[in-house]
Amino acid sequence: MEASEDVLAIADRLWRGEVSTSEIHPLRPSPGLAEVADGVAFVPSFANVSAVSTDDGLILVDTGSALMATDVHDILRRWSPGRLNTAVYSHGHIDHVFGVPVWAAESAAAGWPEPVVVAHEALPARFDRYILTAGYNGVINRRQFNIESLQWPTEYRYPDRTYRDRLDLTVGGTTAELHHAKGETDDHTWTWFPHARVLCCGDLFIWASPNAGNPQKVQRYPLEWADALRRMLALFDSPGGGPEVLLPGHGYPVIGEDRVRRALTDTAELLESLVEQTLALMNGGARLDEVIHTVKPPDRLMERPYLRPVYDEPEFIVRTVWRLYGGWWDGNPATLKPAPERTLALELADLAGGAGALADRALALIDAAGDGAGDAGPGRSDTEDDAMRLAGHLAELAWLAAPDDPGIRAARRTVFSRRADAASSTMAHGVFSWAARESGDEGPGGPS
Repeated sequence: MEASEDVLAIADRLWRGEVSTSEIHPLRPSPGLAEVADGVAFVPSFANVSAVSTDDGLILVDTGSALMATDVHDILRRWSPGRLNTAVYSHGHIDHVFGVPVWAAESAAAGWPEPVVVAHEALPARFDRYILTAGYNGVINRRQFNIESLQWPTEYRYPDRTYRDRLDLTVGGTTAELHHAKGETDDHTWTWFPHARVLCCGDLFIWASPNAGNPQKVQRYPLEWADALRRMLALFDSPGGGPEVLLPGHGYPVIGEDRVRRALTDTAELLESLVEQTLALMNGGARLDEVIHTVKPPDRLMERPYLRPVYDEPEFIVRTVWRLYGGWWDGNPATLKPAPERTLALELADLAGGAGALADRALALIDAAGDGAGDAGPGRSDTEDDAMRLAGHLAELAWLAAPDDPGIRAARRTVFSRRADAASSTMAHGVFSWAARESGDEGPGGPS
């Protein structure tokens, strides 16, 4: 079918580097469907959905977001009339778990049994936490994705069946092996369909530098993530052969044994390198500041078209490693019990000759940084990157000291707009864009 060819053609072009993930972002795929193996369909969406046809209906790995659930259902209905027998949640993020109600309504109307939802045993606690922190999650996701209308949900379709380490499901004569992993979340499941040699890895591979450092979200597990990828690689030693198809939670399919092996290996090596470097510095007594500015990902891996920092960044993963093994304190004695940020800003502004002096210097630094292609990325030197970072500090201090001053608000808006334009990752772009909008001139709006 034409749509299948489109999906797989895009996947091939991305792999070859003929088009980049900054142009075809893994969170913004083109709609379509690809039959990637006999009886196995893949639907790219904000969170992808994989479907396996059995003699007793469909198995879905992930069900998509609430906004896209009906579209995904309609696309799959053109591929198969089978009822939804079982839905597997790869993890509990809301873009993966909100499609079941559409299928359940169809089953009720047709007199079919209710779909069964399967997930790791840690997933219900995630939903409980989401309900408890709905306001906070709304705030941080509006900031991350620049969606002002986003409202965090408080009702969830909990799983009917959970497992701890591994679960072998048989549906209509088809076996699915479910394996638990810690990675982006503590409730992750990767699913192996040995009959089709198809591996559904959830968000353990997403056509981007691993989302292991998201600055606004809870703890991630980089070393355990790498271990999960190594366990997937062990499938190549299985009697029936290893994966020929890798279906990610975001982005496009990876087709072919050699490509699947390379994608899994490279992602594991990137995570292992960042963890090893960070722990070596921590074990030597380094402060977080030194760690952040010393650890570097291997250049050869960052050149891979599927590991570019278009969503998360290796620098943020370093912070995750610190938080996991070292706690929240950064090693600076002044930050253990700090002064209020605004008190410090007022003191520094007074020493500098006023908040305006800080703002002027911030603008001078951001102008000196030029228009390179990203924070410490191609086209931007370390010196220019340092200037942009310093400009951010000074603009924020000026605003904290004089939040109602129109000139200072304008300077902060300029600095963080420029930082947003230069950012390569969704995470950095979202935060910097939010700061620029917060600096708007529609009346007072300083720090609370």
